[in-house]
Amino acid sequence: MNAPFNPGRIGVRDPFAAYVCDETTAETLRPVAVEMGWAPEKVNKGGLRNAVQSLSVSASPQILFVDLSESGDPLNDINALAEVCEPGTVVIAAGQVNDVRLYRDLVVSGIQDYLLKPLSPDMLRDAFTHAQAMLNAPKAVEASTERPHISTCFIGARGGVGASTIATSVAWMMSEKGARTTALLDLDVHFGTGALSLDLEPGRGLTDAIDNPSRIDGLFIERAMVKASERLSVLSAEAPISTPVMTDGTAFYQLQEEMRAAFECTIVDLPRGMLVQHPHLMTDIQVAVIVTELTLAAARDTIRLLSWLKSNAPQTQVVVVANKMQVAAQLEISRKDFEGSIERKIDYAIPFDQKLAAQAAKLGKPIAEAGKTSKTILPLTDLAKNLMAVGDLAESIDSGTKSKVATKGTSLIGKFSLKTMAGRSAKKK
Repeated sequence: MNAPFNPGRIGVRDPFAAYVCDETTAETLRPVAVEMGWAPEKVNKGGLRNAVQSLSVSASPQILFVDLSESGDPLNDINALAEVCEPGTVVIAAGQVNDVRLYRDLVVSGIQDYLLKPLSPDMLRDAFTHAQAMLNAPKAVEASTERPHISTCFIGARGGVGASTIATSVAWMMSEKGARTTALLDLDVHFGTGALSLDLEPGRGLTDAIDNPSRIDGLFIERAMVKASERLSVLSAEAPISTPVMTDGTAFYQLQEEMRAAFECTIVDLPRGMLVQHPHLMTDIQVAVIVTELTLAAARDTIRLLSWLKSNAPQTQVVVVANKMQVAAQLEISRKDFEGSIERKIDYAIPFDQKLAAQAAKLGKPIAEAGKTSKTILPLTDLAKNLMAVGDLAESIDSGTKSKVATKGTSLIGKFSLKTMAGRSAKKK
């Protein structure tokens, strides 16, 4: 809960404590607590009132279960509990009142979940597992004052060209090789693979954000994002395909805003349909990476995307990446003809490597990690490095120069070598 900080109560924090009103609830709770590795004697009698009294003189646990059955005014009582809880405590409440308004009000007040009695072991296991996931979520990190934030989106010209695969690999490289705190935002709400590619459960954060945009803030980002590594965090979803996304895009824009404050790099996996429906998502995107392949359909849609970006996001630098490049004899369109049709050069060409892709999928790793020694990932490495260089470059260009660059409609990526960037950094020091 987002409670006031009280240094007087700091001590060794237990992983779990519960305060229940009846023996039936206690008997249901104790075996599940043991399964989770917690001491059964941490299940106490007395409900919410006893919880407030006990925690006012001792450190609160990491996960706190409270029974509201005997509470006459649950909302006020939960607020009283917040006054005695340390920041970061995950609170799960239970009660007998089946009222969706109460549930929503309790969640807004800061609890993690509200369970309706009578309780079942499966219900408790799910709630505690989710609570542990929240505790392992990334902590909001203030963006470095020495490194301006870089926001990049990846757009597939066609389905199946590998935009999500490349976005995940670039995000991994920025976090691991570039040592940047990085957020991967997968906006394919029903079929996103951002979490899957990293062998993670997507969680409910993205769908919760869509349902309740007003709840999106720094604390929400901290709780909702799934941590893939020390510096890489993911917000993805696998929403039921029977449930359409009903949103005006406000939630997606707010998520981008909060991620800019919490991370040094944001990678947005942006489906084509989302770009059409919510063009405002491009407002603060610095670089748009169009991932394509050398086919007739992909050439047509690359032309359309380039035209749309030129008209609707002239401030955004555009990079074209040709993925799954095969030998010339197997191409539907030659590289020369493709570049002639889109009236610009391909910035990066990534060779087709089915063996590496299959190995990465089996390991649950991005291809950049699975193929560290493969020449196949060299273009990905260059792309990630140059994206970070754009962010670094933004620090040394004044606003007037940047506006001139934007009007030219050409990409800065690739024009500044790593050696140049290293020399610039050395001069600053």
